[in-house]
Amino acid sequence: MLQDPNLRQSLGISLGAIAGALSRYYLTLWFAQRLGINFPYGTFFINLSGCLAMGFFTTLAAEKVAIISPELRLMLATGFLGAYTTFSTYGLESLALIRNGNLLTATSYWLGSAILGIICIQLGVFLARFGS
Repeated sequence: MLQDPNLRQSLGISLGAIAGALSRYYLTLWFAQRLGINFPYGTFFINLSGCLAMGFFTTLAAEKVAIISPELRLMLATGFLGAYTTFSTYGLESLALIRNGNLLTATSYWLGSAILGIICIQLGVFLARFGS
């Protein structure tokens, strides 16, 4: 059963996601308890540390340590960091666009995600209130 690569990959992503989501939750609480809630310190820290970890791990896995298994890569990058913060993926994809010379696309993605994300949050609030 565990010889099936699809099962191992799914299991790795799932286990990483559990750890990432719990880390995000408890770090957010920790920062709020110590620094207050006037600024989202926890989310700010999580986004920055997630980007640092994503850059470090993907570079290490791609350029330095070729023996890291696909399951471990998926567990850490997709599972843990994906649940910890999607902002790290956003940063990684933005950097890839910039490195490939797609500066206009990167800028559109960067600004579009931030601006449209806020608009979509407000739209969701409106739809939820309209429906009740």
